[in-house]
Amino acid sequence: MDLNVLTAISPIDGRYRGKTEALAEYFSEYALIRYRVRVEIEYFIALCELPLPQLQDFDHSLFEPLRDIYRTFTTADAQRVKDIEKVTNHDVKAVEYFIKERIDAMSSSEAATSWQRYKEFIHFGLTSQDINNTSVPLSVKEALEQVYYPLVEELIEQLHDYAEEWKNIPMLAKTHGQPASPTRLGKEVMVYVYRLEEQLRGLKETPVTAKFGGATGNFNAHHVAYPQYDWRDFGNTFVAEKLGLEREQYTTQISNYDWLGAIFDAMRRINTIVIDLCRDFWMYISMDYFKQKIKAGEVGSSAMPHKVNPIDYENAEGNLGIANAILQFLAAKLPVSRLQRDLTDSTVLRNVGVPMGHAVIAFQSTLKGLRKLILNEQKLQEDLDNTWAVVAEGIQTILRREAYPNPYETLKALTRTNEKMTAETIVRFIDTLDVSDAVKEELHAITPATYTGL
Repeated sequence: MDLNVLTAISPIDGRYRGKTEALAEYFSEYALIRYRVRVEIEYFIALCELPLPQLQDFDHSLFEPLRDIYRTFTTADAQRVKDIEKVTNHDVKAVEYFIKERIDAMSSSEAATSWQRYKEFIHFGLTSQDINNTSVPLSVKEALEQVYYPLVEELIEQLHDYAEEWKNIPMLAKTHGQPASPTRLGKEVMVYVYRLEEQLRGLKETPVTAKFGGATGNFNAHHVAYPQYDWRDFGNTFVAEKLGLEREQYTTQISNYDWLGAIFDAMRRINTIVIDLCRDFWMYISMDYFKQKIKAGEVGSSAMPHKVNPIDYENAEGNLGIANAILQFLAAKLPVSRLQRDLTDSTVLRNVGVPMGHAVIAFQSTLKGLRKLILNEQKLQEDLDNTWAVVAEGIQTILRREAYPNPYETLKALTRTNEKMTAETIVRFIDTLDVSDAVKEELHAITPATYTGL
């Protein structure tokens, strides 16, 4: 059976491929191989720029043709690496051999002749994790910047637009599912803008770190071959300037993964906020505060023709739940390894794109749901008009200010009954109070629609 969107096992590569395809540039097998090639080539160039004695006469004009190996990297190139891996049974060694093979393929050019004596400085002094633990963080960093951040920012922008549009719309609040002091719809949306902005800022400030230090993190091979160089400084400069990452200073053979875990935790917090948002808007729709735009031809239920279900929020909530479960596992598992390393991180790292895929699906579904909303302002006003008991807080607070005896208890006796509180009920109560006419006028001005605070 050929692999395609209908035969894929994972829904992010099957049913939702259209929503997640952009992530293939960062987390597919092809992408991982391309990142490895990129790191290997940039490392060789850095050795030339150092320069090592044997590389000091290397023609720097060849750097760009060398970079073209990863810049123009194709799926056919990736397949060639996989074919080499069938022989080596080692994925990173296959990348090294592929690069050397490409250099050999330049034999017809003058450049290739000068290449031959430099080839053994490809992957010089490195272990495979120096490549993996730079390639994966680099793919995470660039996927965040190119795919994840723009989607979160688009979601924030949409919410901010609604917060501004609805800033003066009064709404009955619900705490514990019961009527509470009124609020404004725009402000409640702004709560999510604020939360997402704060967590996105924190995520962007989280360092993306990499391991680069040889077989057990000590630059053993580099130091024994060239003890005159400060290899720690070289590693720091290479990782920062060539890759845009931050080098972990003390490691075993593999990354500590602590900061990668922090990134996953930060993503999980953002996802959790969006789950909260989706549940709220699902509830608002069920309360008839919003209608949904109807698209011709769509079916809400196979049995009930009238149904227009809030499926976008449900889809988002489900995908974010899966994403968070995987993110939590990644953050907890990756920093743990036996002694100087075991291999469990290797297979786990191949899944870092999976939770981002589910999050990307969810963010797009959330945006789709938000953009289908039609405000039912009449229903919001009806709920306020039917819940006059919520002004009791404001009344008793003013009475406290006026030193009225037992104001809280007085309002409690009035409102904590099964009888419906109406505007007339409140008006009659205020008129019985032993307070000045000015205070009564102040109290009469409080309505569910005006008692919305700042």
